[in-house]
Amino acid sequence: MLKPILFACSMLITASVSAATATNIASAAEKVSPLMPGLTIPATTLKNKDGHNVDLTKRFAEKTTVLIVYRGGWCPYCSKQLASIQKIEAELAELGAQIIAISPDSPEKLAESKIDSPNYQLLSDDSLTLSQALGLAFYLDDKTATIYRNKLGVNFVSLDGKAKVALPVPAVFVVDKKGLVHFQYANPNYKVRLTENLLLAAVKSVSEQ
Repeated sequence: MLKPILFACSMLITASVSAATATNIASAAEKVSPLMPGLTIPATTLKNKDGHNVDLTKRFAEKTTVLIVYRGGWCPYCSKQLASIQKIEAELAELGAQIIAISPDSPEKLAESKIDSPNYQLLSDDSLTLSQALGLAFYLDDKTATIYRNKLGVNFVSLDGKAKVALPVPAVFVVDKKGLVHFQYANPNYKVRLTENLLLAAVKSVSEQ
């Protein structure tokens, strides 16, 4: 099993107007505690671009999963990362892996994405349920949140009755059929993302076990 090479974080803007419950949101990006290899991802149900429920536990059971957490379609670094991983989709499929990418984008926003593949699915975590379970969520300070909202049109999400912006750290997990994490990468510098070669190596390691 590959060991994590970097423990880190970044931001994910919640463009949803629905209420969210704050159960595990750090006060700053540097204080998040991402789920480590050797631990199992909690059972979670998210929505796809059509608004239909997707049981992650059932999806994990199908094949090895590359689970990507990104900030949203508005983020150019995230869009670049998703496109780069799309380029190696065939290689990942040959290794028996599927790709699931989650963000706080609403199902309606996900429907605008150009990514459309049965082996590469985008899911909505607009209530930050999974982001919190993965230990990636944190609050953006009010000044930065205002700047983001003014520049990007990001909506504030109601968290426990307060208008705050909570973001997840961009991260990549390689998960087996039982939902067990074998590899994790997260980086506080959201401009730095996992390379395709390293991701392929991580998936290959899991597929050979």
